[in-house]
Amino acid sequence: DESLFVYDCSSAEKQPLGEKGQDGKGTDKGSDDILAFAFSPSGDYFALTDDNKRLILFRTKPSWECVSVRFVNRRCTSLVITAAEDKIFVADKSGDVYSYSITEPQSDGKLELGHVSLLLDVALSPDDQYILTADRDEKIRVSLTKAPYSIVSYCMGHREFVSKILVIPDCPDLLLSASGDSTLRLWEYKSGEEVHCCQLSTICGSHATKPDQKYTVSRITYCCQGGYVAILCDSIPTVYIFELDTTAQQLVYKQQISLKHKGWDIAFEETGHLWILQEDKEAPLLLYRACDGQWKAVTDDKGLQKMSKYIQGNWTVFEGFVGAESYYSHLYKALFDNMDEYLQKKEERLQQQKKKRQ
Repeated sequence: DESLFVYDCSSAEKQPLGEKGQDGKGTDKGSDDILAFAFSPSGDYFALTDDNKRLILFRTKPSWECVSVRFVNRRCTSLVITAAEDKIFVADKSGDVYSYSITEPQSDGKLELGHVSLLLDVALSPDDQYILTADRDEKIRVSLTKAPYSIVSYCMGHREFVSKILVIPDCPDLLLSASGDSTLRLWEYKSGEEVHCCQLSTICGSHATKPDQKYTVSRITYCCQGGYVAILCDSIPTVYIFELDTTAQQLVYKQQISLKHKGWDIAFEETGHLWILQEDKEAPLLLYRACDGQWKAVTDDKGLQKMSKYIQGNWTVFEGFVGAESYYSHLYKALFDNMDEYLQKKEERLQQQKKKRQ
């Protein structure tokens, strides 16, 4: 069945306003915007969380169907499904990770671990043995999945919030991370050792639109066939492609794909074909194929044409996100670069206090 499955979150069950959640606190009204989503490794399951604090689980085969609607305690930032496809791990804004059963799709969540700051991403090792969490305070924590209170290591080195983490599927001892400090880093995460640091400003700097341009990675996708990594940076209309040299344990810059509009998402097929979703109703989807080590645009693909028509026909779903502000801009640390600025602000505060006393 090649028909498009459409699920309207606004029609899903809502938790009564004011009703207490698992944490004993009342609920507040949210929107139906989707905050995070993930497929299971086999593609048999799909899960999403939205601004109304719902966790919605779908089965995709033999056809799409909604399995359950559950409620989470806090708005979520990331989720991941185990390779065993028995659990969903959900990271939230308060720094907690809860697990939700897939085999018992109506059961409540279980608190697994917590950070003291906002979590931005959660990942699992391919064998489900390790759970990795990334937070606003520059930390990546590696814990045992079955005993999350047992911390294996910390991967420390980023100087700003960690936006994305990915355990390399065919190199399961390596972790790739990205941060607001404009770097990509490779780690042997079980020991917490950093093995490579790629300064994105040196690669992408020629396309900077302002002197202090930041390269915060908003999406990472990996292709096992060839070991290619593609990244999308927040508010920058370009896709950057690297090759992972597993022997040297480093990333080798290969190519950039310039977009006419802001990119929303990217994904590799197993074949190495690269899909790009962009902020443009006329051409929402782009497809690139590898040819002699370079990715070239494809326009005559029937699948591309079909999916583009689906998206165009449902463009109202995307309209609210056109021109949206950066998700990451408020996460940067506030720094005073010089004493003059600090003293000026201090003097302004003192003057305001004097006026209040008068």
